[in-house]
Amino acid sequence: MKVLVIWRLLTVGGVNAGWRNRAVYFKKYGIETDFMYVKDLGGMHIMDDVATVYLTNDKKEIVDIIQKNKYDVIIICDTKKGYKWIRKANYKGPLILEARTPEILKLTRHLPDFDEVTPDRMIVPSHHQKRLASILIDSNAPYEVIYNGIDTEFFKPLNPEETHLEKEPIIPKGKKVVAYIGRLDGRKNWKLLMEIAHRIKSERNDIEIWIIGGANSAQRDEFETYWKDHGLTDIIKWYPVVAYQEMPHMYSKIRQSEGCTIATTKGESFGNTFIESMACGVPVVAPGISSIPEIVEDGKTGLLYIEENAQDAAKKIYQIIDAPEYYQTLSTNARERVELSFSIEKCAKSYVRLLRELTGGDEHPTN
Repeated sequence: MKVLVIWRLLTVGGVNAGWRNRAVYFKKYGIETDFMYVKDLGGMHIMDDVATVYLTNDKKEIVDIIQKNKYDVIIICDTKKGYKWIRKANYKGPLILEARTPEILKLTRHLPDFDEVTPDRMIVPSHHQKRLASILIDSNAPYEVIYNGIDTEFFKPLNPEETHLEKEPIIPKGKKVVAYIGRLDGRKNWKLLMEIAHRIKSERNDIEIWIIGGANSAQRDEFETYWKDHGLTDIIKWYPVVAYQEMPHMYSKIRQSEGCTIATTKGESFGNTFIESMACGVPVVAPGISSIPEIVEDGKTGLLYIEENAQDAAKKIYQIIDAPEYYQTLSTNARERVELSFSIEKCAKSYVRLLRELTGGDEHPTN
């Protein structure tokens, strides 16, 4: 079977990380996954040796690619132009629509005209996202919730001797690491992180905040100016580019410092960094909104704070890092939670079943 996934932006974010994991797993079932993007925002390296990637905004070239490869299934993620491309290519096979955007106004712009396009299935990565999409599309539509899956043999707790301890960033002596992972933009809400950093800096000196990512973010320059002008370069260390393959080592350093990850997002349809962190035994601190309570169990695998409340966020960080026994419990629970609910074997297998159902194929692996 040959599948094409169409999405606009090749980023290092959760959608592409999730699809990378799926593509690797699909190979076991004889499913070849191609990807088509309009623009690369620094994510090409995560697809290295995983799949064929087409990067083009040329309509004729796109149509030629679709016609030449004779795809068995096409999956369109939040890319309205994709429906015009497949019609122009006269594609008649099964069509899956993935509704990923967590902001309803943006999601509206990405959806097709359902008088012209009828997807065989609507895939959403969480029950929260299903509720959101159902506002725009009848909930009786053929929805299916399939969580993003993670390779639990790649993202796992590492021992110190397995960790790249000599590589930057170096674990600070006598300090716990609190890490923010992802883009620097309005939805990811880095400004709230700055509030949290100010509060922590005024209250204690045993925490270092790492920002991991953000090299190609829309508000990178605004963040960098604020970070420097407000005297936060001592408490916040910024690592704009970290290879996807290096991330298990980043999480390992956080865990070895007995730190945690922090999210300040205004909304997520899923959130891959949560399951990455948890798979590596690192507790998560995040706002208790949108899909997050589906992933992070409050008090069991991390702590959820009041939305937009820097004081409560700092309090939850302290609760985790100041209680070693509780920290270990959270760490163990987090790993078990991912193995139970978010392993690639569990989540991608659901997608394989769906693909086979739509094409009438065999569900068993080829090796």
